[in-house]
Amino acid sequence: MKEIKRDLYLNKLIERKENGSIKVITGTRRSGKSYLLFNLFYDYLLSLGITKEHIVRIPLDDDDFELQRDKKELSKYIKEHISDDGMYYIFLDEIQFCDGFEGVLNGLTRRNNLDIYVTGSNSKSLSTDILTEFRGRGDEVRVYPLNFAEYLQSYDGSKEDAWRDYCAFGGLPLILTRPSSESKMQYLNDLFKHIYLKDIVERNKVQNEEALAKLTDVLASGIGAPTNPTKIANTFASNGQKISPSTVNSYLSYLENAFLIAPSDRYDVKGKKYIYTTKKYYFVDSGLRNARLNFRQVEESHIMENIIYNELRIRGYAVDVGIVEVIQKDEMGVRRQKQLEIDFICNLGSKRYYIQSALAMPSEEKQQQEKLSLLKVDDYFKKIIITRDNVISHYTDDGILILNVFDFLLDSDSLEK
Repeated sequence: MKEIKRDLYLNKLIERKENGSIKVITGTRRSGKSYLLFNLFYDYLLSLGITKEHIVRIPLDDDDFELQRDKKELSKYIKEHISDDGMYYIFLDEIQFCDGFEGVLNGLTRRNNLDIYVTGSNSKSLSTDILTEFRGRGDEVRVYPLNFAEYLQSYDGSKEDAWRDYCAFGGLPLILTRPSSESKMQYLNDLFKHIYLKDIVERNKVQNEEALAKLTDVLASGIGAPTNPTKIANTFASNGQKISPSTVNSYLSYLENAFLIAPSDRYDVKGKKYIYTTKKYYFVDSGLRNARLNFRQVEESHIMENIIYNELRIRGYAVDVGIVEVIQKDEMGVRRQKQLEIDFICNLGSKRYYIQSALAMPSEEKQQQEKLSLLKVDDYFKKIIITRDNVISHYTDDGILILNVFDFLLDSDSLEK
């Protein structure tokens, strides 16, 4: 497998080098955090002439470092490797394996010759113990599974074949080393069962493991569909299983904290307010989502929407679902209020984009349907429809950008065109 250049994240670490903060590299397990830190950034430091002795690497999820999961032993190990006044770079991988690690880090930050980097796979412990504990001294870099552009770097085949496999098996880096569909499916199923859900159960002391697994399946089968804890609890009840909305809410937070799912709030564009009654949930990786359903529901339209959502998040946008209320006549000619949805409202600083995901627009009628909600937004921000159709990206007469999905995914500046 070719080395995958993850320049987006490597450059973020380079920008933060020796800035006085603890660099907190977060993301789901197996997304490439360790490789980024222990290989790519490590090689970068060596290229600057920094000696290996001044880079202390501690992978706490490795059994060879089981002793260092004790906070006192961890502190002792690091101090034993500091032998002069030169700058030392401390890499602590999967820091959540060490209970009380915030005390160790607090002691290390008192030294002027240490530049500290930690990775972790649980946002609750990291945000509570680092990003809060050190009051602004925690500097987070979020790592996602491979986006399509990164995936294509190491894919042996055409762009179209890569898209098909990416939709089915996702972008966890090691998926590219699995030679067959069967081995890819087995890898993803094993990860979910033996790594992700096991971690969540153990960390949060979940009593009802079956309900957690079923909740994950409910979310997987309904990606991009608005829901809330009460609706999910009612789904359980209809299948003869009682679970309270508060328990559902807790389980949702566990999945979010493990970086497996992410919510998108609904925003009333004209009323300029959030609607908190329902949210949409997306999976951090399409392959993991498909694995939960044994690859029975690989619907390209929903998966493309999920991939677009993740790409927008990777590019740094805050992403909401847009709601536009309009008055329309029904088939009887009666005027009724109706809510139209915009798949994504993306905000980054002063930038804003309204985006629809449309797998195909085979007719003028379908195109008008996709454009309708965008045309009801009365502001000057760009309106975009991203489609899988084999079209040259262009603007319509009413100013909407029709953007081919490959043009969007393979050009990080595509929204600026």
